[in-house]
Amino acid sequence: MNAEKDLIRRAKKGDVSAFEELISGYEKKVYNTVYRFFNNSEDAMDITQEIFIKVFTSLHGFRENSSFSTWLYRIAVNTCIDFMRKKKDETLPIKDEMMVGNDTAHGSYTRLPEEFIERQELKQALMKAINSLPSEQRICVILRDIQGFSYTEISEILMCSLGTIKSRLNRGRRALRQMLKSPELF
Repeated sequence: MNAEKDLIRRAKKGDVSAFEELISGYEKKVYNTVYRFFNNSEDAMDITQEIFIKVFTSLHGFRENSSFSTWLYRIAVNTCIDFMRKKKDETLPIKDEMMVGNDTAHGSYTRLPEEFIERQELKQALMKAINSLPSEQRICVILRDIQGFSYTEISEILMCSLGTIKSRLNRGRRALRQMLKSPELF
């Protein structure tokens, strides 16, 4: 961690190579997070680039009250939210390959064809349901259930209280369960 603090200190003084080294460990993770929001590689690349430009230009304001990664993801999520607002499209197209345990991505064809088809239909229904959640709930579900961030990390990233995150996640999950009971999704 001292190496990261040294890189931050040097990058704050304008050392571009230190900044490049600092973000090198985060580039793929940030890109994957952005991609999970928009499921469009061109948008994800553009937004990821915009995020790192914002990080570079804002680095002098990083007070090190939280970890660098939390601060970085806060910028990433806020940039994604801004992009969603610009597009005014509340639907995030979450594709099958984003879901954990995707049979086709892992080459697991040991199930019977009927089971495989049922699982694919369930994943599609889940994706459709996630897309229909209000954006605040959707963001929490993506960060927690797809990206695997802890409640505390999400709280810091979104700058909301832990109770707010738990409440949004609870409401989002409850809404997902209710929607998945609906025959219209299948």
